[in-house]
Amino acid sequence: MTDKIALHYIDEALLVAEKPAGVLSVPGRLPENQDCVVSRLQRDYPDALTVHRLDQVTSGLMLYARGKVMQIALSKQFEQRQVSKRYEALVQGLVEGESGEIDLPLICDWPNRPKQMVSFELGKPSLTRWRVLARDVAAQTTRVELEPVTGRSHQLRLHLASIGHPIAGDVMYDAQPASRVCLHARRLGFVHPLSGVPLEFVSECPF
Repeated sequence: MTDKIALHYIDEALLVAEKPAGVLSVPGRLPENQDCVVSRLQRDYPDALTVHRLDQVTSGLMLYARGKVMQIALSKQFEQRQVSKRYEALVQGLVEGESGEIDLPLICDWPNRPKQMVSFELGKPSLTRWRVLARDVAAQTTRVELEPVTGRSHQLRLHLASIGHPIAGDVMYDAQPASRVCLHARRLGFVHPLSGVPLEFVSECPF
């Protein structure tokens, strides 16, 4: 039996789950890519529906709706940028400065998909805020907190690579190989669609 997905929270409206690194958020096209977080959740909670996605390589907090009405309500919060998301990453090199923004337009690199690329002509506006948490001079790595203001595919991964600090293990974006891509969805905040109460969840970083 495939491993169960750990839950941080559950009620009649939604689930907050812990996505393991290496597991798809949603099913892929091929038969061998049907195992994913939502299909595992649906074994116990058949009404669980996807609201947002994380890359297969990323671990951390994911929000799932219970039923179509809740899916629409929660999706609207993402679309209107009312959801607070914070990621933790370990990147190669020693990042200069303590905080900043990366504002580079992104588009799919079609011949090399799912890879994305920066394109000032065709890319969609993409903004990431970053803040240094710690530096390891001996290992030549920096631990950063990331806030994706927009939610483009591979945004955090490509933005960091584009400033010369690819996420550790992210060979797709020219990092050195590692046991995993060191990107974790650490904090997730949103408003409960039924009660209107703000909720925030934190997942400890596993690397």
